Amino acid sequence: MAQNNGSQRNSDPPSQIPSNGSGIATFRAPFLSPASRPSSLWSPPSHATHSHTALPIIPSYAGLEIPPKPPLPSTLLSEKLKIQDKPWLIQPPDGRTRTSRWITLLMLFLGASIAGLLCWVGYNDAGKTMIDTKQLCLVMEDTFDNLDVDNGGTWARDVEMSGFGNGEFEMATALSDNLFVRDGQLYIKPTLTSNAMSNPQQIFNGGNYTLQGCTTLKTNASACSASSSNKNGATIPPVMSARLSTKGSHSIRFGKVEVVAKLPRGDWLWPAIWMAPLSSVYGPWPLSGEIDIMESRGNGPSYPAQGVNFVRSTLSWGPLPSLTSRLFGWQSLKRSTYAQGFHTYTLEWTENFIKIYVDSRLKNMVQLQIDGKQQQNGGFFWNRGNFPPTAHNNTEDEIVVRNPWTTATVENATNAAPFDQPFYLVLDLAVGGTSGWFPDKLGNKPWFDGSASAMRDFASQQSTWSATWPDNDDDLSFRIDSVRMWNLC
Repeated sequence: MAQNNGSQRNSDPPSQIPSNGSGIATFRAPFLSPASRPSSLWSPPSHATHSHTALPIIPSYAGLEIPPKPPLPSTLLSEKLKIQDKPWLIQPPDGRTRTSRWITLLMLFLGASIAGLLCWVGYNDAGKTMIDTKQLCLVMEDTFDNLDVDNGGTWARDVEMSGFGNGEFEMATALSDNLFVRDGQLYIKPTLTSNAMSNPQQIFNGGNYTLQGCTTLKTNASACSASSSNKNGATIPPVMSARLSTKGSHSIRFGKVEVVAKLPRGDWLWPAIWMAPLSSVYGPWPLSGEIDIMESRGNGPSYPAQGVNFVRSTLSWGPLPSLTSRLFGWQSLKRSTYAQGFHTYTLEWTENFIKIYVDSRLKNMVQLQIDGKQQQNGGFFWNRGNFPPTAHNNTEDEIVVRNPWTTATVENATNAAPFDQPFYLVLDLAVGGTSGWFPDKLGNKPWFDGSASAMRDFASQQSTWSATWPDNDDDLSFRIDSVRMWNLC
């Protein structure tokens, strides 16, 4: 027998170690099979059947026997209920019960009636504020396979730095950095003027900038260049952008406009799709009206004055700049923004209605049915504006306010005046401004609209607001995928 020279792991060593027949002791690997264990240690349990319950007897282990569970009592009724067992069928309901039943039935009837009425009214109104496609003739379509701009093309640039009536802080340039086509889309991209200067501080002092290709050189040369000085606070516009229109090529008088676009993201950016009168037949703004199909703000969703998760439409008209009436509305996204994808902005416009919506006719921002029963020749918008009988003009003299939208002013004036003349389309990306589009004291606005140093105050905070602008062109730019215009045939 082999000798065990090592220490024993178990206190009681085996009495005999099996041999392989050669006199050498061997150990069988543990847990190989039941055959390695003595057969007397395990045998299958036996089962018996109870003579009364026919339930299997659970085998006992270590002397513990688990008794079987008795069957649950039946929930079936011993016999069918009789009429006497249902008192609610025998006793007539009291007055309170009868009243509650009739009220319930009445509410159901009223609810169904109101729902039907709303559906009918909606269907009826939809027929009055919808243009039959058979009545539309395509005037212009651009999917931006190339940039057809200037030289008599589809689009014409506005190249100037006048502030465009809103005290805007950008200059509109003819630079390819600010307006270009890529992958079948039009890009209007804002850039920093300081990047075009030899010294960024020249925006505030000692700098001069002249716009190449300025479109107001003959009519307003002062809007073609700018100088900066610390002495008088003059500041060069700190942002470069672009603005273009169909003024020289296409306009419509009643019809439809459809623009598919993705909005830019970044503080104080102001993208817009709007229409202006081809000629000021009723007089200068706002006498001839303005149709803003879409305007938005590039500020984030937390901006308290409606950020990039809101889009807005507006109609503007009035007999004087100081007496401007506006009708506006908006749509918003709850879990997204209009800078995260392309959306379709549509205007449908006839002598009888104006409807502006985004993506679906159900998502309208402005829906106005022009009442033909009111006084003709501009009576609708004159009455809707509720203008006072007198007002002060620019010289502070009190003047009588008269209806400018009559046949006495324009021979073919209609009840939709001033929105009854040809309008052209404008696409632009503005930055800031003093018109109130960005309200004072909201969202850490770095300037006050009434301040003479508004642009300088804005420019001095460039490191703050430019940090919110994306680094890539796709998110920073106002991107237009397609533009279509139809006229009523």
